[in-house]
Amino acid sequence: MGDPDEALLARVADGDPAAVRALVARKLPRLLSLAVRMLGDAAEAEDVAQETFVRAWKQARAWRPGVAKFDTWMHRVALNLCYDRLRRRREAPTDTPPEVVDDGPAPDRGLQAMETGERVAAAMRALPDRQREAIVLCHYQELSNIEAAALMGVSVEALESLLSRGRRALRAALADMVGD
Repeated sequence: MGDPDEALLARVADGDPAAVRALVARKLPRLLSLAVRMLGDAAEAEDVAQETFVRAWKQARAWRPGVAKFDTWMHRVALNLCYDRLRRRREAPTDTPPEVVDDGPAPDRGLQAMETGERVAAAMRALPDRQREAIVLCHYQELSNIEAAALMGVSVEALESLLSRGRRALRAALADMVGD
């Protein structure tokens, strides 16, 4: 099975502006979604996506298909950049808390839906990094377990264990929200 981005990447390497726009249009929504869910900050997510694309453009000429899909490589770069930012947050305490992005539904959907979204986002942020990464990749990025495990550099069994522990922690954190 070939890499669906191979032809587009070759055009990017040749400096084709239309190919660059197509690559951004194809990859940006998922990269932003991944970064926002990992970092909880839209501005930081945009910075991560931009840096990921800069690295992709630099890598385009040297890319050799076959080892991994380009999409998988881009997700790995974005995740690494997210982890770099998360590490810097822990290392640099600040006087003001970080801005919390409201990932909940639009205001016209009601206060309860907004509170639910905030609770779920807070529960996701409280998960250990690897559990959150596994849940984001499988449930929000819709990668298969095999793809997510490869991206994380773990076995499928280890991924499933991370998913199971993460889901259990989310269920416990949100137990009072489930109607009996």
